[in-house]
Amino acid sequence: MLQTTDVAIVGAGPYGLSIAAHLSQLGVPFRIFGKPMESWLTQMPRGMLLKSDGFASSIYHPEGSFTLGQYCREKRLPYADMGLPVSLETFCEYGLAFQQQFVPTLEQKMVTAIDRSRSGFTVKLDSGETVAARRVVVAAGISHFSSVPSSIEGLPRKFVSHSSEHADLTGFRDSEVVVLGGGASAVDIAALLHEAGAKARLVARKPVLGLHRPPSLWQRLRAPQTGIGPSWKSWFFTNCATIFHRLPEGRRLKWVQSHLGPAAGWFMTDRISRVPQLLGYAPISAKVVGNRVRIELATDGGHCSLEADHVIAATGYRPRLDRLTFIQPSLRASISSLVGMPILSSHFQSSVAGLYFVGPIAANSFGPLMRFAFGAKYTARRLSQHLSATPEKVRFQAQAAAGMGELATGPTDARA
Repeated sequence: MLQTTDVAIVGAGPYGLSIAAHLSQLGVPFRIFGKPMESWLTQMPRGMLLKSDGFASSIYHPEGSFTLGQYCREKRLPYADMGLPVSLETFCEYGLAFQQQFVPTLEQKMVTAIDRSRSGFTVKLDSGETVAARRVVVAAGISHFSSVPSSIEGLPRKFVSHSSEHADLTGFRDSEVVVLGGGASAVDIAALLHEAGAKARLVARKPVLGLHRPPSLWQRLRAPQTGIGPSWKSWFFTNCATIFHRLPEGRRLKWVQSHLGPAAGWFMTDRISRVPQLLGYAPISAKVVGNRVRIELATDGGHCSLEADHVIAATGYRPRLDRLTFIQPSLRASISSLVGMPILSSHFQSSVAGLYFVGPIAANSFGPLMRFAFGAKYTARRLSQHLSATPEKVRFQAQAAAGMGELATGPTDARA
């Protein structure tokens, strides 16, 4: 007999853990699967500093307890709401502590397949277990969405990789490494490679690196500070995600694509200045020459080539439904989408009733806020209230009390 749950949460990063903490308090039966903080622990380079300020880097409990600031004070770790970067190590330790305290039922099993069933969904795990769930929340984060330029992606993995593959950079000591990209990932990994003893060089399309500057007093007076940066537009995206959802499609897409482009934190300015840079160049092709890789670069004034032992594409992430291969093809094909992302209701529900998506893949529906851990606060509150208010909770609890092994009623309407 299948094990049954009302809600299955796929993913245990800031969004998954925040949603689980909220559902727990509301009494909604759920199971959550994944390794806690896995993307942060295994796909970010050690020594990295978060671009988000301290006040915007918490995981969210419904009572607002156990913030990052509280954790740091208890552990006597350096912390400030603003002006003092949060280390990756501190953030990960805090996330693990949050999970152990508020989501102790986390099952560290990976989801291998999600499909529809007569009564909702089946969720298959790498342990061999299959779980029946009335509703599923996909909180997959960014781990499935790494993007590598087509000009280099066909090379052997020995010579080309994505920045998400390198939590530990010490293996590149004394190696020549070209880092492609102009955003925070590229700047961070290039500086950390240099500091780890590698011969790093940063190559970016833009003629000038984007580096945020800490807002001056005058700027703070003129524009509000938000969890995704200082500006009135960021204030709107942070505080009005529900209104953003109602805007015309074209306006939403334009803002998602244009607001807060690639840029590193202000605290990286001195560190990246020590790394040789080739700005205004784009990769057009690459090939293996001997035991090295030669990459051809183009600019407005011509082109040049570089040779290195390895090329790291720190070229970000592109959330797309087709990258979520654990969702079975027939189910994935039935999800209405817009430029590769699911079209979501005002409660994060896709066109497939009972199937929800949160985090970066929800950005086209709810705005740039979804690209930040700070967006977990809005998401967890809104989604958990929706899940607890629908009739499924009552039906599930009555069914469980009666000892029925299989859910008997269909999922909710997609527009609920």
